[in-house]
Amino acid sequence: MAEDLQIVTGDKIEQYQNLIPQIKGLLTGEPDLIANLANVTAALKEQFGWFWVGFYIVKKNELVLGPFQGPVACTRIKKGRGVCGSSWAKAETLIVPDVEQFPGHIACSSLSKSEIVLPLFKDGMVWGVLDVDSAQLDQFDATDKIYLEQILALIEL
Repeated sequence: MAEDLQIVTGDKIEQYQNLIPQIKGLLTGEPDLIANLANVTAALKEQFGWFWVGFYIVKKNELVLGPFQGPVACTRIKKGRGVCGSSWAKAETLIVPDVEQFPGHIACSSLSKSEIVLPLFKDGMVWGVLDVDSAQLDQFDATDKIYLEQILALIEL
């Protein structure tokens, strides 16, 4: 188990490639889902300094706030609402360059400018989403999608 992260700067791909083995080390041997989600959010926030990083977990047909790093957040999100609810309903990653342009965006914070939301799957069903917000427009791209999906694949339900 790692106690400190090795943070690197520069190229985004190098940052992810450096971070993924460290996250794998944090998760290896730890069976508790909440502890693992908490460490993933902390590692991502430390490495990239994004505005908000967190998980929402499907409970009784709504997304309920799980472990996160950043300012207080919306607690419950209905399926199909906002970027998180839409990602869940479509069972696909959504990259939003400007949240103000996303129909039905839920503004938990006016400081959030762009967002990426990735679903987590078990047996073909979405059981949660990873939500990442940035205070900058157009922060996320296909590179983030690829590497964040690799990180989510390390999480066992």
